[in-house]
Amino acid sequence: MNKELAVEAISQQKVFRRLLSYAKPHKKSLAIAFFVLLISAVADVLGPIIVKIFIDDYLTPQLFEWKPLLILGIGYISLHLLSVTLNFYQLFSFHKIALWIIHQLRMDVFGKVQHLGLAFFDKTPGGSLVSRITNDTESIKELYVSVLSTYVQNIIFLIGILTAMFILNPSLAILYLIIIPVILLLMKAYRHFSSKIFHLARQKLSQLNTKLNESLQGMNIIQAMGQQKRLQKEFGKINDDHYQANIKQIKINSLMVRPAVDFLYLLALTLILSFFGINSLNSPIEIGVLYAFINYLDRFFEPVNMMMFRLSQFQQAIVSAERVFGLLDEKEMAPVNEGDSYPTIEKGHIMFNNVTFSYDGTTNVLRNISFTAKPGETVALVGHTGSGKSSITNLLMRFYPITHGEILIDGVPLEKYANDELRKKIGLVLQDPFLFVGDVKQNIRLYNKEISDEDIIEAAKFVQADSFIQDLPQAYDEPIGERGATFSSGQRQLISFARTMAIQPKVLVLDEATASIDTETEEAIQTALEKMRKGRTTIAIAHRLSTIQDADLILVLHKGEIVERGTHQALIEKKGLYYNMYLLQQGMSKE
Repeated sequence: MNKELAVEAISQQKVFRRLLSYAKPHKKSLAIAFFVLLISAVADVLGPIIVKIFIDDYLTPQLFEWKPLLILGIGYISLHLLSVTLNFYQLFSFHKIALWIIHQLRMDVFGKVQHLGLAFFDKTPGGSLVSRITNDTESIKELYVSVLSTYVQNIIFLIGILTAMFILNPSLAILYLIIIPVILLLMKAYRHFSSKIFHLARQKLSQLNTKLNESLQGMNIIQAMGQQKRLQKEFGKINDDHYQANIKQIKINSLMVRPAVDFLYLLALTLILSFFGINSLNSPIEIGVLYAFINYLDRFFEPVNMMMFRLSQFQQAIVSAERVFGLLDEKEMAPVNEGDSYPTIEKGHIMFNNVTFSYDGTTNVLRNISFTAKPGETVALVGHTGSGKSSITNLLMRFYPITHGEILIDGVPLEKYANDELRKKIGLVLQDPFLFVGDVKQNIRLYNKEISDEDIIEAAKFVQADSFIQDLPQAYDEPIGERGATFSSGQRQLISFARTMAIQPKVLVLDEATASIDTETEEAIQTALEKMRKGRTTIAIAHRLSTIQDADLILVLHKGEIVERGTHQALIEKKGLYYNMYLLQQGMSKE
């Protein structure tokens, strides 16, 4: 158990040091803010001493000389105004620095997520990532905004109070030193017990975001299939778990924060009154000193209470930072090019040599895949769901690293190409097109400065999209909402098709690109595809066999293996799996 505590303490220390490293670019601003904070704390500490001088030197002996009293009054008010002004400045400074730090941290996390491999997203819920980038970074912000400034300010303040106490009465000040180790032990115990609770609360919050994200994304299916009660029940279960975790958090705060500190305050107050009470039996006591000590007692435990409350925020920030840094340290990055050479794709000649692939490292979804696609040829991939069609295109796009075998483009291994070269020369059209918030023009260009407005219009005309775009109220400037919800599925697909054609790729990857298009639109796109294929290599995944009958090569996949290959007519004559699939679809169409 002690070993576990030691490991946890070391881990939290590393996280804390890493958090502080984000403040390095702001060292100068932080130094000024801390200096102002120091002056403000000194001004606060000097206030009771001025009151003590007034009581003992003027009020008790009834000396009311107006000049020294005026000086004391002006000094007291001036110190108060100075403290208020400096507190405002340091608070503003810490908030400003904190916001810049969180701004940078969020950019780091978002940038990291953009370069993670698809394998990471396959096993990580989107809501969990949203929670880390938003909720967890917001929790970290409180560390810089509230916790660090509060701790530094109050530690300086406590040192000032103890110094003033030693000046006023060293014997009584020593008694205060006994309380400090007790406070430190209390803080250590609180951190130990609260750490696991905060981890649980953050985990449940992440699960809430995940379930909420899933529900919003699939709302049409939820309502169509009458799944509202089930989703509400599942969400309620996670929400109850989050509630229970927060109740535990409230319990530990209620027990170890205010009540424990209040008990120490009463103990200290008893010591002061007992000390002055015993001393009054032998000699007169200075009322001003008694006032100063009681005032300092309140001022001593006020920052202690603040530090204990901020300790809760500190612990939450550390837990959140562990989650954020865990994401920043993720090793499962998207594949990148190997070597120092930067080859270019000139022809688009594709060759798969004995490619074997597994998503989880144990079950192979592709086994010994070999085929060649020459420039100007169309290679179609057909097969039942789960046969490995999409996995082949995923590997060609280098979304995943190859487990075994090799993929060559123009005779060069795929891993030698830079990602920029692959994205410029390989055009991808998915079955479910994704449109970004913006307008039609932006969704076709995708902020590629090399694509002009003329290129956009030409690409749209090429795929027969220009006619419906021109009919929109603002044509190419027509706004597009989230995921293009206001457009039909066919219109979204046509825009994504124009997006692909705008880059003039050497290789086309079509994942059932005409599945969401009506018959009339499909005929127009098929006409466009015939022109697009000239001089380009096309890899097409097809569920409807009628769309790929003119393909130069059809690969029939079953359980991750190529079981048949040839042209449409040759496969029909073979009367194998392809023949049975064709008859089944023809029969369905006749019905």
